[in-house]
Amino acid sequence: MNDIKQVIAVRTDLGMGRGKIAAQVGHACVLGAEHVRKSSPEWYNVWFKEQKKIVVKVSGIKELDEIKRHAIDLNLPWSEVSDAGHTQLAPGTTTCISIGPAPGAMIDKITGGLKLL
Repeated sequence: MNDIKQVIAVRTDLGMGRGKIAAQVGHACVLGAEHVRKSSPEWYNVWFKEQKKIVVKVSGIKELDEIKRHAIDLNLPWSEVSDAGHTQLAPGTTTCISIGPAPGAMIDKITGGLKLL
């Protein structure tokens, strides 16, 4: 239970700038952590000490939805980020999801084969 991490999967097909990606990943981290703080405080407390985060890339919404479905199947906590549409993207565009914080071995079953962003 010591290997608790959070993985954020980011869509690369949207052409987001680096700052936009950073903001979306930040949203995913906070949303995911807050969800787990409430639903699985034991995982959250272990994770919070190190805040291990990994950011990976996906090709588009189809791959992102597949990752989400696998997280649901494994009963892992996930959070989805939809853009407000104030800058580069249309309102409601799903940009990324976070999986966890949760046990790393469980998350790796879903995201272990993805490349780092």
